[in-house]
Order: sequence, then structure tokens, then C-alpha cells
Amino acid sequence: MTSPLRPLGTSDLHVFPLALGGNVFGWSADEERSFAVLDAYAAAGGNFVDTADVYSEWVEGNEGGESETIIGRWLAARGNRSDIVVATKVGAHSRLKGLSAPTIKAGAEESLRRLGTDHIDLYYTHFDDESVPVEEIVTALDQLVRDGKVRAVAASNISPERLRASLDFAEAEGLARYVALQPEYNLVSRAKYEGPLLDTVAETGLVAVPYYGLASGFLTGKYRPGRTVESVRAHGASQLAGTTRGQAVLAALDEVAEAHSAEPATVALAWLASRPTVAAPIASARTVEQLPALLAVADLTLTDAELARLTAASEG
Repeated sequence: MTSPLRPLGTSDLHVFPLALGGNVFGWSADEERSFAVLDAYAAAGGNFVDTADVYSEWVEGNEGGESETIIGRWLAARGNRSDIVVATKVGAHSRLKGLSAPTIKAGAEESLRRLGTDHIDLYYTHFDDESVPVEEIVTALDQLVRDGKVRAVAASNISPERLRASLDFAEAEGLARYVALQPEYNLVSRAKYEGPLLDTVAETGLVAVPYYGLASGFLTGKYRPGRTVESVRAHGASQLAGTTRGQAVLAALDEVAEAHSAEPATVALAWLASRPTVAAPIASARTVEQLPALLAVADLTLTDAELARLTAASEG
């Protein structure tokens, strides 16, 4: 059964309840494997793909844009551009750093070229640039919307104060306003979002599309004390396994997962999806085999008691 799509805030976009992270495309997943993951995600009803111009510049030999290029080739090969909500970001690439108006415009043009499309569905400022007035950033984004190159705009990694100022300016001037925020948020990382940032999102009608939904793989449950996992992200996840909070969260995930005959990853994403303001968590898969546990979030509803158990464990 295909999961119903959810409205993305006040935009006219409707998305699957799990966004597929494109950070692994061109990094730990080559083009062939990336195509297979994208095919399987779309076949399950998925339509929300998240990437950025900087993915994966950090890999030796890469220059950034590899993920967008792979997604663009996949869209062209499958002829399904109108079925997919493509989200990408500007501001973190070493060659196009920051959020000046010219940088935003140039970043969008390059992303459009790599994606092989005439529009970006959801365009994020990747990291706020406090050296640039919000008025300049919002005006530049609004121009992209007016030009038909971007359908909706959003922010990531921004303070509550700058987010509020951006929204207020857009409202006052009748410009395109942010419809979503992409914060770091998961069972073992709550403090960065919960509080003033979440309150601002809730009060202004935005929605959250959290990244690191599985804490770099830790919340899949495969990282345990004394266990070695071969992964490019193993170091950070293994460190979490040794903490008191990490062990408490794993114990709660195991307990709830067993009750539903589900994977810990599915339960972790279901907890996240249940949180106030969250529209669709982001998770990535470098192989098709990793995908079912992520997709299953669309069909898993946890009880109030289970949600409370997980929340309490994450506060330890």
C-alpha cells in the first residue's frame, strides 16, 4: 500500500513521509548502486529526494555536485522528473561559499545544470551566513521563485532569531517565505532543535525535515559496544554506543522494535516522525538492502506509551 503524501508546510508540495538522503550518492554509493536505491525508493511510493551542491566534495577526487549529477541522470533516464520533489541546498560548497545574492543565484544555476532540470522544488540555504543581511538572502531567493527556477524555499542550520527575522521580512515585503527548516534532530540529538528553534517553526507554520535522523547510522542498532562495523561513518556512531544515553536509547529501541517485529531504524524514524512540526525525516541508504527499514516508517504507528519510553530514554 502506498503511503499518502503529506503537505510540506504552506507550500503546494506534497511529500512521502520519508525523504531519501542523497549525501551517499557519489560517496559510499556509486552511480549504479545509487540508481538502484532511487529506483527502489520510487517503486515504494517515495517522491522526496534531498541533496546539496556540496555533496560529496569531501571525498578525495570529488569536486562537489556528484550527488546532484547522479540524481539528474537518474531523473533523465527514468523520465520521472514531474513525480519527484527534488530538494537541494546552497552555501556550503567551497567554490560558492556563503549566501550573498550573487552566490545564491550562481549556486542555483549550477544545481539546475547538474540536475538537468528547469526548476528546483525545494531550495535550502545550507548554513546561515550572518555576514549577509537576511533582507539580501530572502530577496535573492524570492527572485529565483519569481523566475520559476525554484518552487519553494527553506533554511537549514540557522538561529531562531535569524529565522524569525527572515520570515518577518518576507511577510512584510510580500516575498517568498521559508516553508520548512532542516535541523539536526534525532533520538540522541534533541537540544539543537527542541526549544526556541522548534517554537519558532511551530509558531510560524513551518515544518521540519530533520537530517541525521538515524544519527549517522547509530540508531539502526548495528553499532554496539565491542562490535566493529565497516562504514565510512562508523567512528561517530561507535562513539555514541559507548555513552550512557546511547545505551539507554538502544535498549528502548530494541524493546519497542521487538513489540512490532520491526527494525530499530524504523522505530527511531517513527519516533522522529511523531514529533511536533516534523513532516518527513531524512535518511539515506547506500544499498537497496538498507531501504526497507527506512520505508517502513510510513506504516509504523507507535503507542503513546512507546513514544514516552523512547523519549524518556533519550533524556538520560
